[in-house]
Amino acid sequence: MKLLEGESALVTGAARGIGKAIAAALGEEGARVVGADLEGSDIACDLITAEGARGLAAQAIEALGTVSILVHCASPRRDESETILEVQLEQWREMLAVNLDAAFILSQALGRHMMSERVRGRILLITSLHAETPRNLPHYSAAKAGETMLVKELARALGPHGIRVNAIVPGAIAGGGFAAPPTLVEKIALRRIGTPADVAPMAVAVLSERFGGYITGASLVVDGGLALHNWIEPPRYA
Repeated sequence: MKLLEGESALVTGAARGIGKAIAAALGEEGARVVGADLEGSDIACDLITAEGARGLAAQAIEALGTVSILVHCASPRRDESETILEVQLEQWREMLAVNLDAAFILSQALGRHMMSERVRGRILLITSLHAETPRNLPHYSAAKAGETMLVKELARALGPHGIRVNAIVPGAIAGGGFAAPPTLVEKIALRRIGTPADVAPMAVAVLSERFGGYITGASLVVDGGLALHNWIEPPRYA
């Protein structure tokens, strides 16, 4: 029997990168999957507004009947050269809206749905090493730090209802919104940039009851050993 046979999953950010790989992997393991993105996916949605996030939750329930898995991977593209002194308020709000606000709204709505349907559901947020290390991505780092705490709050609240909540913490993963500087590979213990295919199997494992059934409130790092190196250069404040 496949690991996710009979499950129904919503994956955001499913048109490219990590989200696309996770959506495909869940489908290969037997789940019915609805992908959501701005375009190029099953459901077109814009998570920059609360209404967009609430609407997506409702659309997913309508499409799948019962949603037992939520994977939130959506995030705006980002410029890694901008310091906290350069990021504009509009950029800050967009980054937090799509990452943190949408994670909260979707998790709350679908968590309540799972409770009402008595589903042993699972929620997985895709965060980042940036959640704990400052860099020239202050809005992204702040959003991911918020998601990290959101995972813990959700895990405490939903655990008694049999719903597990976790995060995957990717390192340098090619594709999506990330472009690696040429020298970064030298700072990774396994000496290669990761790919979405390196992240997707961990998502399947933690979402499955066979391998992840007793894991909740955890942030699971998939970074090739990047966090072992003091790889972050000081921000440019000149």
